[in-house]
Amino acid sequence: MQIKDVLLAPGNGAFFYDDQAAIRAGAPQDGFIYVGQPATPGFKSIRVPASSLSVGLVLTDDTIVWGDMMGVQYSGAGGRDPLFDAAQASELTSHVVARRLLEVDASRYLDACAKVLAPLEHKRLPLALEYGVSQALLRAAAHLRRSTMAEIVCAELDLPLPTRSVPIYCQSGDAREINVDKMILKGVDVLPHGLINSRQKFGVNGQTFMEFVKWVARRTREIGRPGFQPVLHFDVYGWIGLEMGLEPQRIAEFICRVADTVPGFTLNLECPADFGSTQAQIENYAQIVSILEERGSRARIVVDERCNTLEDVRLFAEAKAAHLIQIKTPDVGSLADTARAVLLCKENKVGAYVGGSCTETDLSAQASVHVSVATQADMMLAKPGMGVDEGFSIVGNEQNRLFAMLSRRRAQVEKSQTKRTVSHAEQP
Repeated sequence: MQIKDVLLAPGNGAFFYDDQAAIRAGAPQDGFIYVGQPATPGFKSIRVPASSLSVGLVLTDDTIVWGDMMGVQYSGAGGRDPLFDAAQASELTSHVVARRLLEVDASRYLDACAKVLAPLEHKRLPLALEYGVSQALLRAAAHLRRSTMAEIVCAELDLPLPTRSVPIYCQSGDAREINVDKMILKGVDVLPHGLINSRQKFGVNGQTFMEFVKWVARRTREIGRPGFQPVLHFDVYGWIGLEMGLEPQRIAEFICRVADTVPGFTLNLECPADFGSTQAQIENYAQIVSILEERGSRARIVVDERCNTLEDVRLFAEAKAAHLIQIKTPDVGSLADTARAVLLCKENKVGAYVGGSCTETDLSAQASVHVSVATQADMMLAKPGMGVDEGFSIVGNEQNRLFAMLSRRRAQVEKSQTKRTVSHAEQP
């Protein structure tokens, strides 16, 4: 078979793993760290440097292709897998996954993912492991078939080659004002995230948050190029529900008030509330979506927490329990499932946002671009890291390179077809 060896290399994620429960409970910041005891199992402190684990597949021509495993920033929260354990992932890869990799036809991507990432003793492999291995397998298939990763996804899912670029969404981290300015100057399609993850940032009755929303809109008009009209997207980490109460009508009314403060802009609100379980989230988000649509609001609800796996995405999409679903790549697991999740959203006429986490790496971000473009997602996250410049550069440049290669491929096909047509016409 095409894989003859498997390598592992420890690595770093581009940000930190954070204990969301401790932060939500009011843990104070001291410089860059959070002070106090962690509240989520697996965390030894509230903020932990993100680790990753690279898996390399040595192909028969001695080419080595890589993929990166890692967890998301708020691991262990909202029904997610626990904090990423690189040692455990290394042991499982070495003793179980490596043997499977040596036995598959790596040129057949979906089939290889299904065989290599099959459950172990009726239990699914850690999602971070699925994510990293599926990246490496996608790169292997692209190398073996001499194509781009996007073309592999299109071929295996019977999709046309993409022609439309996918809008890019940047996140600000805590350096809000500086990073908002960067996003506006760079003409980012969707901005700014805002990291509204504490009572201090949300404010009493949401006043601090509302002022920030108005400032972003005003700043966009002040320093943006003429006609620049980004989508305004804010992640409030459940704080509307925490501050206003877990009642869909009150939450929807607040969202409408926020949208009314920025007329002319489309407003995305991510995770307005956490209702405690996937089923409760679906039922209540569906009500909020319905109320907003009845009122003709320009606000759109984005689901993140409690919507992790491909099955979760299916449940939310079929219930119309969001306007836009974040497909959080390390939480979904295999990139094959990320592709399927986008298509599920499209089938149900729900927006598909290929997200992820600031804790990811350049390799995982680049692979995500190919899946996003191949499936024509509605938007994708600029990652990794919590700055603007690095993630926007990695994701944006990869997308531009991909379209340059696809344009060349189309030109070659058209030239070949023209030659065949001329040759046929010249025959007696």
